[in-house]
Amino acid sequence: MRLDSKYFDRIRTRRKREQEPEQAPPTCQWDGCDKKGAHRAPVGRNAEGQFFLFCFEHVKEYNKGYNYFSGLSDGEIARYQKEAITGHRPTWTVGVNKAAKNSPLQSDVRSGSYNRVRDPFGFVSGSKGSGPRFPEQRKLKSLEAKAFDTMGLAADATSAEIKTRYKELVKKHHPDANGGDRGSEERFRAVIQAYQLLKQNGFC
Repeated sequence: MRLDSKYFDRIRTRRKREQEPEQAPPTCQWDGCDKKGAHRAPVGRNAEGQFFLFCFEHVKEYNKGYNYFSGLSDGEIARYQKEAITGHRPTWTVGVNKAAKNSPLQSDVRSGSYNRVRDPFGFVSGSKGSGPRFPEQRKLKSLEAKAFDTMGLAADATSAEIKTRYKELVKKHHPDANGGDRGSEERFRAVIQAYQLLKQNGFC
């Protein structure tokens, strides 16, 4: 079959058009220039997708002085650059969720402080139901046991008891309350370290 057959022409999606006459290229838009404007140059900010048409010499001249941020303050430029990182789309902080903020940390569960997690339905430590049960009192590490001993408290002391005892010992062993006695100062430091350790491990 010939390629210029009338049958072949019918099945084409677009039929052959008559060759359109070539249009003359636009004139350079630089004032006083009548050369061909074959080179595009951006119009500027808030006019994306629009271009001037210049000749080669004038497009070079235009690009030397082109500044996309002209007329903006330093703060506005910094804001634009920051928003450009995300493609000028809105973003949200990771974890902005009330339920996520109030939920127990997985690290607390891994470290064994599950008995201090709020459990209103008794799934973990309650007496009702056939769910998993864990011991109420976790096994203390050696540093934790030493901290309780330093503060003169039992291992099952509550958070309120630990805080109350800490305040009492700080007042008692503060250097100002003992005339700068070195022995009392060492005891004062030991109490502070013990309290910080218990606080970091979720006891208070």
